[in-house]
Amino acid sequence: MRLRVPILVLTLLSGTALAHGPTPQKVDQSIVIAAKPDAVWKVVGEFAGIGSWHPDVAGSEGRGGNRSGGQRTVTLKAGGTLHEGLDEMNAAGRSYSYRLSDPDLKALPVSSYSATLTVSPEGDGSRVEWLGRFYRGDTGNEPPEDLSDEAGRTAMNRYFADGLQGLKATVEGKAAP
Repeated sequence: MRLRVPILVLTLLSGTALAHGPTPQKVDQSIVIAAKPDAVWKVVGEFAGIGSWHPDVAGSEGRGGNRSGGQRTVTLKAGGTLHEGLDEMNAAGRSYSYRLSDPDLKALPVSSYSATLTVSPEGDGSRVEWLGRFYRGDTGNEPPEDLSDEAGRTAMNRYFADGLQGLKATVEGKAAP
């Protein structure tokens, strides 16, 4: 006996097969700073010290220092709090990687992220690169606009760009924009 599946059933099943959750998003920002890499690292290399150079940060507190497993709580001026954990610190390579421990959609419209900040030589100065991977704030199939991939990319790009501009201003001794 040959089994026939109606075309309507196949059509409905194919629509279900196409539905999927969020895809990882990526932001990559960099800036050149007119200072030697060690001078830049002295400012940016303290994991919990982000409040001293990032203009969007009202305050930052840390626990565990610059070792893997260290934590920081970052309070943003616009509202919300980021709880982040240090995955890896490579002081000799002037780089660290960390991740969001507990999402706060008021702070950033993302459900999770991991990021790496690296300082490297660039001519007579330094290049600072901040790379982040994240998922949108609403991981369902049809997120609201304010928790979409685009909202996440916009917010993360702004946060990284503002931070890099603030770091440049701090290191070069200029007023932050």
